[in-house]
Amino acid sequence: MIQLYHDTSFSMSKKMTKAYSTSFSLGIKAFTKEYRDPIYAIYGFVRLADEIVDSFHDYNKAELIKQFRIDTFNAIKEGISTNPVLHAFQLVVNKYKIDNVLIDAFFKSMEMDLDKSSYHREIYDTYIYGSAEVVGLMCLKVFVNGDELKYRELLYPAKMLGSAFQKVNFLRDIKSDIDERGRIYLPDVHGSEGIDDTNKKRLENEVKEEFHQALIGILKLPMGVKLGVYSAYLYYYVLFKKIQRLGVEELLKRRVRISNFTKLFLLVKSFWEIKVVKIRFE
Repeated sequence: MIQLYHDTSFSMSKKMTKAYSTSFSLGIKAFTKEYRDPIYAIYGFVRLADEIVDSFHDYNKAELIKQFRIDTFNAIKEGISTNPVLHAFQLVVNKYKIDNVLIDAFFKSMEMDLDKSSYHREIYDTYIYGSAEVVGLMCLKVFVNGDELKYRELLYPAKMLGSAFQKVNFLRDIKSDIDERGRIYLPDVHGSEGIDDTNKKRLENEVKEEFHQALIGILKLPMGVKLGVYSAYLYYYVLFKKIQRLGVEELLKRRVRISNFTKLFLLVKSFWEIKVVKIRFE
């Protein structure tokens, strides 16, 4: 009967993923079946932690994230949790041997969001590592399924993809991060008056190079996940190009979006380029 609880826990993580991100959900649907539940479990866990620090404003967020950290490591150690999202996550952590060091780095970044409104460069890089790069590494552990040589080969591109995605999110969400959370995610910018097109351009240059490095790794992924990851890459790249065409003044007025029709088009485009054209990195 425990299998029913396992299955229900993965279903809860899947539901959370679909509720919070249609783009990631489409990408995961493009994975072959054996990869879907583990990635839903990772994303559900990350999303839940993120919600604690971003949305639970009427509650003691510091205490909640502290308890969530304790519950996470207890679940991993015991191999069980009464929290379905945590239960699914610990199953994946234990099966694919995801290092606790990665999870600890993730929590450290989540905790930074409790008391930091801006970031000096060095701390910013630490934050990006814990909030985004390690998530890419957790997923990579699933993708390579125990192949440590492949993991080490793709480690850097996976980090770059996570970083690029996160920074695009920061550029897209400049308005809501300031208005709703009082945060600025441009490195070495410590007040809204410092948010200008020069700083925006500086971060965009980083993202451009990270996308370049990430694509090298994407094309070396197992075929069962390559299509899904590439479709997510294309979505974020198109979103990035749209953001590049706008000035900071415009981004401070509205959130840039990609239509559902365009998302579906990019998924079809991904299928064509990966499955039919079989693109190679030049």
